[in-house]
Amino acid sequence: MNNIWLLLIAMGAVTYIPRMLPMIFLQDIKLPPFLKRVLEFIPIAALSALIFPGIIYSTDSINSAITGGVIAVILAWLEVDLLVVVGGGIGGVLLVELLL
Repeated sequence: MNNIWLLLIAMGAVTYIPRMLPMIFLQDIKLPPFLKRVLEFIPIAALSALIFPGIIYSTDSINSAITGGVIAVILAWLEVDLLVVVGGGIGGVLLVELLL
């Protein structure tokens, strides 16, 4: 049982330390405006890299997967509620699957 607690504490430290070190050592450094703009896009790129393969491989048909993804992107672009975005994407996939 002690090994499990040691493992959990070690995993927490390994996760915590790399996140805190930049905040501690880089807090007084002024970044150029260009670099700030570039860094703002990192969360979007990371999220896209995680979501896109899930969309493509979610169904047997690539057509229905792309249709659902496009519908979800359009609804998100229109800034509708998240539940509507998810439901619209699922509905688009279902409709294309039923038609094919």
